[in-house]
Amino acid sequence: MSENQRAALILKILNKIYPTTPIPLKHNSKFTLLVSVLLSAQCTDVNVNNVTKNIYPKYNKPEHFVKLGRKKIETLIKSIGIFRIKAKSIYLMSKQLITDHNSRVPKNFEDLEKLPGVGHKTASVVMSQGFGQPAFPVDTHIHRLAQRWGLTSGKNVIQTEKDLKRLFPKKSWNKLHLQIIFYGREYCKARDCYGISCIICSTCYPSRKKPVKNIKA
Repeated sequence: MSENQRAALILKILNKIYPTTPIPLKHNSKFTLLVSVLLSAQCTDVNVNNVTKNIYPKYNKPEHFVKLGRKKIETLIKSIGIFRIKAKSIYLMSKQLITDHNSRVPKNFEDLEKLPGVGHKTASVVMSQGFGQPAFPVDTHIHRLAQRWGLTSGKNVIQTEKDLKRLFPKKSWNKLHLQIIFYGREYCKARDCYGISCIICSTCYPSRKKPVKNIKA
């Protein structure tokens, strides 16, 4: 089976299992989505949502977080991993949005990636889920699954993103990256499937017997 055949099969399976893909991070604006994505690094979406449900009703604009200051932001998000670094990023990002973008989240990768704490993956999520622009956010989990499924041999998320964009139709990207995340959490877990037992792995590689060794991003 070629990689193009695998890609088509995987897309068919994922569309059947996940016909809809709700955005997992709760938010009430593009700015709060940006904050939530930033908070989600090395943290589960559930934990982020549990924290932000008490924040966003009161603090949901860049001006709010600048007025709070770093220490108070730390207090609000202290149950989230690396909260001090994230609080600093949120504070500086909010200041930059006010001074450079009239308090609005920019609608392009170049300006998004210039914001403190915002890398390409975070910018991709905001472009995809916030603005509906074609993007394919790739984190370590999608990188792992793409390797298991024979869609990439890339040694990093940058190459994996290029390979996935090459293999899948542009119109599928925004939905597909969420489908892959959902599927990985439910069926193709890092310490469960090992590239052998789930529907996608067993269908794409029926003769595979040994666990797949992933190249870490």
